[in-house]
Amino acid sequence: MIYPLTPVNTRLQPILREIVWHKKQEVIQMHQQMSLASLQRQLTAAPTVRDFLTALQQSPHRPSLIAEIQKASPLHGIIRADFDPIAIAKAYERSGAACISVITEASFFHGSFESLRAIHQKISLPLLCKEFIIDPCQIYLARSAGADAVLLIAAILTDRELQDLLRVIHYLGMNALVEVHNLTELDRVLKLDDIRLIGINNQSLEDFTIDTSTTQRLIAARRSQLQDLGVIIVSESGLYTHNDLLLVGEAGTHAVLVGESLIKEQDIEQAVRHLMKLAPPA
Repeated sequence: MIYPLTPVNTRLQPILREIVWHKKQEVIQMHQQMSLASLQRQLTAAPTVRDFLTALQQSPHRPSLIAEIQKASPLHGIIRADFDPIAIAKAYERSGAACISVITEASFFHGSFESLRAIHQKISLPLLCKEFIIDPCQIYLARSAGADAVLLIAAILTDRELQDLLRVIHYLGMNALVEVHNLTELDRVLKLDDIRLIGINNQSLEDFTIDTSTTQRLIAARRSQLQDLGVIIVSESGLYTHNDLLLVGEAGTHAVLVGESLIKEQDIEQAVRHLMKLAPPA
């Protein structure tokens, strides 16, 4: 099934509308090259799912860390010239990350499902596939490459699409990080069946400004509902220091997703330890 995609937020930045349009063309081409049945058959050789949620909950660090692997972005170009995704993943694993996020979007972020697969083979942490998911075929590809969780972006999906994709993800034994940017999106997502994990992105998709108080405001506005549902909250974007982590943690965040600021550092392992205020290894 190819969804007739129309971004829910019509005020998205042009680059994001371009990414979504390009992703739709990719999905159309994917359906032309292989059937959904053939994609589903690939799952028979997929590795066992690792428990993404439990890894976040059982981490000894609060908030726990989802460390991101990202080579480039449309806004900042190449982030790290000597990009070695496996070496970065190993550094994250050694330094106390609970999970790892791998950006697989190829055309704008220079990611790949091949990198996801290679990282899965070398480390034991659960992996989040960071992709512009608009169709179930992308979920099957992510799972066959070793993803344990995938990103769903509320701003580019209707309520029906979110619910349908969420069901596919849960059926495959994975989890979904459903990302919101404002209270309107959060209220939409809270109406979904079996919502487990919500990412609050502090970066606006309308002008790309970052305001870390977004996490605090959204949690405060819907705290009782979030607690009643037992939702795990992940804060994303604009988190650079340990104090930033403390602020969102005190607001009620269970985990943080940090990538670009770590990727830029020469010594990534030391950068993670500094961010988390961890002692160096003995």
